[in-house]
Amino acid sequence: MPTATRVLDLPFPDRPDPDEFIRAAMRWHFHPETGSPFWLARARTLDFDPRTDVRSHADLALFPNVAGELRDVRVEDLVPRGYGPRPEVVGVFESGGTTGTPKRVVLLRDWLDHMLAVSNAQLDAHGFPRGANWLGIVPTGPHVVGEYFRRSAATHGRHGFTVDLDPRWVKKLIVDGRGRDAGAYAEHLVDQAADVLRSQDIGVLTVTPSVLERLAQRDELVALANQKVRAIRWGGTQLDPDTRRLYRTEIFPDTVLCGNYGSTMILGMAGERPGLLPDEPCVFDAPSPYVTFSVVDPETLESVEHGARGRVLVHHVSKSFLLPNNLERDLATRVAAPADAVGDSVADIAPVETFENEAVIEGVY
Repeated sequence: MPTATRVLDLPFPDRPDPDEFIRAAMRWHFHPETGSPFWLARARTLDFDPRTDVRSHADLALFPNVAGELRDVRVEDLVPRGYGPRPEVVGVFESGGTTGTPKRVVLLRDWLDHMLAVSNAQLDAHGFPRGANWLGIVPTGPHVVGEYFRRSAATHGRHGFTVDLDPRWVKKLIVDGRGRDAGAYAEHLVDQAADVLRSQDIGVLTVTPSVLERLAQRDELVALANQKVRAIRWGGTQLDPDTRRLYRTEIFPDTVLCGNYGSTMILGMAGERPGLLPDEPCVFDAPSPYVTFSVVDPETLESVEHGARGRVLVHHVSKSFLLPNNLERDLATRVAAPADAVGDSVADIAPVETFENEAVIEGVY
């Protein structure tokens, strides 16, 4: 039985050699005593042996995209056997349901702790205040972003206040032609946030671009935010460059504005690159080598040129979870990654119009 080699368990900020890490991960995920039942069974259908043929980050392209299979897999079958009979599972989380039946993933404690360390260091780099109260207008329930918010508020901040956002309900309203009801629901979210902002000492706001836009249309809330909130962390997908510049220079000029790109299938997050000027594109750097991005032509899966637009292809390789070659539903501009990273960085994220033969509806994202 292979042990969990040191390269898989390196604490942040230590970063493993990318190819050594990939080889260790393949030994872990595809050994019969440590791999998950899902991947051990799936390996029998592959025309290559991951333990001998996947030697580098580039070799992850050999894998098929199995993200769609996560709609029906027993969650117990996703946990690597190497964690033993009682793995520390933080929770089972689902995708947003934008493109049909939700997919499910399992979040284990060691990966959560790693991502929180990465995220908190990134917030420090942007100048987010430590020990502040946080307000999150974010999806909770089956959505992993709510768990990340709660843990971030507790580890980087002090108290976390939440307004529950149900993106599935909003998407259903829009599909059913009930746009006015969807707008009323969004205003209901802002009303709840206003109560917290008025009564509590909120130093950090976590919000989707769509809800932030509605908040910014209320002069009273803009004044409250400028009085109290020292940093705004936005996440979801799209915040167009002109609006981002307006927030940074005119509406919230003395407040740190920082983007965060992630999804359930990424099972993590990529933070905005620190130090970007208001007129520069919003660039996201992946937490390589655990999560890596490529910007590709969706038909050929070949990388586009730097500066060109393409689809975001994601590899997630960690001790607790494996999902290589996942073609996400987002478009991005390909940007060179930092010198010590693998893969690409991505800029100006935006959703595709259709994904898996379904219309993509962002709603309150």
